[in-house]
Amino acid sequence: MPAPKSKAKKIFVLDTSVIIYNHNAINTFEENDVAIPITVFEELDNFKKGNDTKNFEAREFIRFMDRISGKYTMKNWRRINGPTKGRFKVLMEETSKTNARGVFGGDKPDHRILDAALRLAEDNPGAKVILVTKDVNLRLKAKSLNLQAEDYETGKVKDVDSLYTGKTILDEIAPEVIDKLYNEGFCMPDEIGVSKCIANHYFILKSAKNSALAFYNPITARIERIEKHGVSRIMPRNAEQVFALHALLNSEVKLVTMQGIAGTGKTLLALAAAWEQRRDFKQVYLARPIVPLSNKDIGFLPGDIKSKLNPYMEPLWDNLKFIQNQFGEEDKEYKRITEAIEKEKLVITPLAYIRGRSISNVIFIVDEAQNLTPHEVKTIITRAGENTKIIFTGDIFQIDTPYLDSQSNGLSYLIDNIKHHPLYAHIRLEKGERSELANLANDLL
Repeated sequence: MPAPKSKAKKIFVLDTSVIIYNHNAINTFEENDVAIPITVFEELDNFKKGNDTKNFEAREFIRFMDRISGKYTMKNWRRINGPTKGRFKVLMEETSKTNARGVFGGDKPDHRILDAALRLAEDNPGAKVILVTKDVNLRLKAKSLNLQAEDYETGKVKDVDSLYTGKTILDEIAPEVIDKLYNEGFCMPDEIGVSKCIANHYFILKSAKNSALAFYNPITARIERIEKHGVSRIMPRNAEQVFALHALLNSEVKLVTMQGIAGTGKTLLALAAAWEQRRDFKQVYLARPIVPLSNKDIGFLPGDIKSKLNPYMEPLWDNLKFIQNQFGEEDKEYKRITEAIEKEKLVITPLAYIRGRSISNVIFIVDEAQNLTPHEVKTIITRAGENTKIIFTGDIFQIDTPYLDSQSNGLSYLIDNIKHHPLYAHIRLEKGERSELANLANDLL
């Protein structure tokens, strides 16, 4: 009987995009070896200054490499972290027989990284060399040169089509169960045919005669009816919006996510609910990541810092003005919103400006969360202090950053990993309520 063939040794070559996505990426390849082209360090040197997450990731990786290299050089293979991990080295040779720079033209960092990976494959014919990059175009270039290339998969949601929606529609419920919900306000899970319930999961229950909206309360272990009501004169227009407002106003729920296409009311509902609860918190923060068009730095825009940031914050101000305009200018509530902004009880700001601030006793709304990495989302949540509620809103199919997609962004990661927890509630908003014209664009364009 022939001896079983041993698996081909794998060597993963990481590019800069992987490092600034997750500085700990080098530790996620198990027993396989990891190589880093010297050009990556050159690029990280350009990223190390600044307050963005990519700057933080660059600095942390540089410190990590300095720590594990110790008094030794990184030109030769060394263990990453103990005997169970693979080895690592820095690739100093960035010339190959294939000559990626000659093929594609130009001495670009991407082409030098390609040549480093190709040279490694040439020097190690018995090994399986794989370039790992978040840059789709770089993966295509690698494959065109017969070099295997992969996305960095750690933290990616496998199937966004089956991502948790937060609700279930149940037909053919016994009419007497619906009556019980209206008369007593609750029923037991087995009465609607559910044996195992998810904490704070929502239900649309239908019988031949009537229907009801409900959720599973993990504290009472009962299915409890939800009544439709508005906040700040904003009325929910569909079942999902009723569920969203219930989650936003539920004091037992400390973390809420809302996912949906443009025009479904995510930001408006979050802001209206936050304003309704302003007396329960010291401040209301509404923040969003800044993703400039064409990925240019905001320094390209004219004016002072406030003028530079206003274009990115305008959608948030629009939602606030919409709530304010539900009241007359002489109405006390209209004036309270103006006063809250002046006294910084209600603060609209770029997400980068939140770093370093305490988020204790705060209701904190993070808009456009699909443009955050999983690490950024984790960093925000781990900063939560006492009496803090955090709300993430976004559309996972509308990504504005180059190295994220519907599977790898922070919002998808959060929804997929934290569902079922009693402190958490999620709802996917599906119906656009902005206008018939907006719905037409979402459906047909």
